[in-house]
Amino acid sequence: MKETALNMPVYAAINDQETLEAIGDRLQLLAAQQPDKPALHDGQQSWSWARLVSETNRIANRLRDHGLATGDTVAGLSENSLEYMALYLGVLTAGGCMVPLSGMASGEALALMINDCDARFLFVSKKNQPLFAEVRGALTKVPDEQLIGLDAPLNDGGMSLQSWLGDVSDAGNPAPVTLDDPFNIIYSSGTTGTPKGILHDHRFRSRQMFRIGTYGLDGDAINLVSTPLYSNTTLVSALPTLYHGGTLVLMAKFNAHRFLELAEQFRVTHAMLVPVQYQRIMAEPDFDRFDLSSFQLKLSTSAPLHAEVIAEAMRRWPGNIREVYGLTEGGISTTLDCAAFPDKWASVGQPTEGSEVRIIDEQGGELPPGEIGEIVGRAGAMMRGYYNRDTQTREMVWTSPDGLAFFKSGDMGRLDEDGFLYILDRRKDMIISGGFNIYAVDLENVLLQHPAVADVAVIGIPSDHWGETPLALVVRRPGSAEDEQAILDWANQRLGKTQRLAGVELRDELPRSTIGKVLKRELRAPYWS
Repeated sequence: MKETALNMPVYAAINDQETLEAIGDRLQLLAAQQPDKPALHDGQQSWSWARLVSETNRIANRLRDHGLATGDTVAGLSENSLEYMALYLGVLTAGGCMVPLSGMASGEALALMINDCDARFLFVSKKNQPLFAEVRGALTKVPDEQLIGLDAPLNDGGMSLQSWLGDVSDAGNPAPVTLDDPFNIIYSSGTTGTPKGILHDHRFRSRQMFRIGTYGLDGDAINLVSTPLYSNTTLVSALPTLYHGGTLVLMAKFNAHRFLELAEQFRVTHAMLVPVQYQRIMAEPDFDRFDLSSFQLKLSTSAPLHAEVIAEAMRRWPGNIREVYGLTEGGISTTLDCAAFPDKWASVGQPTEGSEVRIIDEQGGELPPGEIGEIVGRAGAMMRGYYNRDTQTREMVWTSPDGLAFFKSGDMGRLDEDGFLYILDRRKDMIISGGFNIYAVDLENVLLQHPAVADVAVIGIPSDHWGETPLALVVRRPGSAEDEQAILDWANQRLGKTQRLAGVELRDELPRSTIGKVLKRELRAPYWS
């Protein structure tokens, strides 16, 4: 594969003597040690560790038979399923680089990603075959015989996974890999332009697996996976669970009530959720009827978890909450133990062990605690680079005065005197009104205190007088009759003079990505077009 490498001292101060227990080797050991233990559930069927590793080995062996070399890319377009998890692990066992793709992408973006990553094989689920049909004619690099249906034959007479596998052996023969070999490519959402392929190596994932394992995602964990495998949010918890011998419960599509049913049925201990999922799950009318006492820890990432949501979850939902802040690219890594630091719930915690966070101004100068600027960071887990995009990789890096490479986050924030990090806004979402910087999260936090407000996004809209001015887009709680003017008056009484809202508009819902991020670019577009 053509590889983008970050040729900077990213891994300085990290143990150069570290060794890798590759995931393929690890799976063989686990299957031998606990063959009958459940590895995967999907609500309808279950696979033991022996079954999972047998399917994984068959896929790996067939890929190698068809010429897959170490580092070659294999793309998958599927919802979460037992077969898709086996494919993911099979690619890694074969020494390949997995590229999970989003079924929510446009046809144009999907074709771009498949061609960009140099995929040797593409596996497509039955659900995603209509989307695949849209882009098939635009694919330039995947041979027809290596286009394969994951859970059903392709509509044009192509093969299914099982027919492609045939009578291949399930003997374990993992390909040797090094810390520097590619592990996966995760594509950015593309909501702010052309998707970029974020290349992780085995070093990145190995370090992450051991760090996340310390949160209890180990051999005793039963982890309910309700976000898609093409998101790093999912991989951060799902891969360590399997690596340490635990059990995954897979949801093909998130549904709050079904989540609660599965959590009770399988005595779930862990889950990685995004903030909007917390809200939807706890808004279920019969939430309190479910037995969730098995929960030990819930993780949250992808967007800041508001303090009032943390408070409600800590009160109503057994187990602790740990908020995780980071980039798919790596480099920035903070965590907040909500039980240990109830006075810091407005933050995203402190840097994790071995990581470092700094705040810089627009000129790249470092700022002291309390000052607002762009968040940059470095850690043991940092991407090798954007695949095929050396220029954009270099633009991602801020080099400190002492010569160390930090990744820019694009987020504005500040560090307090105790080293806790507070996120204020995406840099591109910051509102500059009359020369004053306004951070949407400050206004959103005030609005969320209103009893009628269930969800809110604040955006900047054009203003002849101020350049731009803040507008609140509000989703009301069910049954609330509070009108726009009443909410506006209430909020402006509590906001600073330079922060005051120009207006409030009611919405039935806010557009979100598949991992729960509000799509502010979409919200702004009609006002600026």
